[in-house]
Formats: sequence, C-alpha cells, structure tokens
Amino acid sequence: MNESQSNINSMLKANQKFADNFGSRSKLSAKPARKCAILTCMDARMDPVQFAGISDGEAHVIRNAGGRASEDAIRSLVVSHKLLETELWLVIQHTQCGMATISDKKISDLLAESLEPSVHEDGEWKNVDSSGGSDEAYKMTWHCIDDLHACVREDVATIASHPLVSSKISIYGYVYDVSNGLLNPVDGAVRVGDSG
Repeated sequence: MNESQSNINSMLKANQKFADNFGSRSKLSAKPARKCAILTCMDARMDPVQFAGISDGEAHVIRNAGGRASEDAIRSLVVSHKLLETELWLVIQHTQCGMATISDKKISDLLAESLEPSVHEDGEWKNVDSSGGSDEAYKMTWHCIDDLHACVREDVATIASHPLVSSKISIYGYVYDVSNGLLNPVDGAVRVGDSG
C-alpha cells in the first residue's frame, strides 16, 4: 500500500469514528452562531477552531494560500454575509508563511518549468526536475506576501472597499504567530461596520 492510500484509509477510519459520534451536529445551522467569518491561510500549522476558540456551527472559515483577499475569497465572504448573515470578518495571516518566501514571478517561473513539487534550499525555491511545466502560471495572480503587516492592511482595505461588501460589516486584521499561538492585531487593519 502506498502512502497516499494509507493516508486515505486512516482518514476514512477517523471519519467513521467521527460519524459514529456525530450526535446533534446534524441539527447545526449553516448560519454561523457567532455571525463571524474568518479568512486565513491553508498552512497546516493553523487551526482556527483552536486559536480562535470556535466550535462547530459558530463561524465560517475560508482558507487559501496566504489567507489573501483574492476574488474567490471575497466571493465566499459576500455569500457568508448575504445568505448566511455574518457581520464580523477576520483576516488572519501568519508569521513564517510560505507565500512570503516567494514572488509571483518566481512561482510562475517554477511552474512554467515543472508541475512537480519544488524544494526550499538556502533561502530559495528550486525545481527538483524540469519535466514539463505550463506557461498558464503567468496568467495567474499568486498573491505572494512581501510585507506581512502591509498585506493584512491591504487585504482588509480591499475587502472593505469592494462594491459587494456591506458597510455594516466589521473587518479586523490579525497576524497569527506560529511560534507562540498568539493573534496580534495589525495597526490600521480595521473597518468598524456602520451601526445602520
């Protein structure tokens, strides 16, 4: 059995145990009880359920590489408010983010050369092989991070100024420190919603 199949089997076994104890979760609403949505990074070290103290049914969690305010992330936030009544949005990026170790041009160059995984050595991303990439990489915006706090401020401002985002929504930006688990507010990364 290969590693992928072993991982799948392990996850399915865990899922069966979860389903066996599912209980009242089937009665949870799709509307988050705290009326909150969190946009954060997909980094495996980050668990918003734990670091934000949320439980099942309390918040929407939207994740992408870097926790950036991409068009698709904003789409999800707009749906979260419009159809599911969230009023508070948190933008949470983090220290030691992989998206801060690379530029849009560099990731595009790597993908144009090879679609296989790269390695990070001596502070630089490198391809292990060069067997078939795609120039489609140059058509994508990767939303890399060159200044973490500036990116949080920029993303909060981008979301707040989007024409489909209600002025009633409060938006706050934070940096999660992967070395100690603390959420640190970012100066200037806030938009308090109108009282309406």
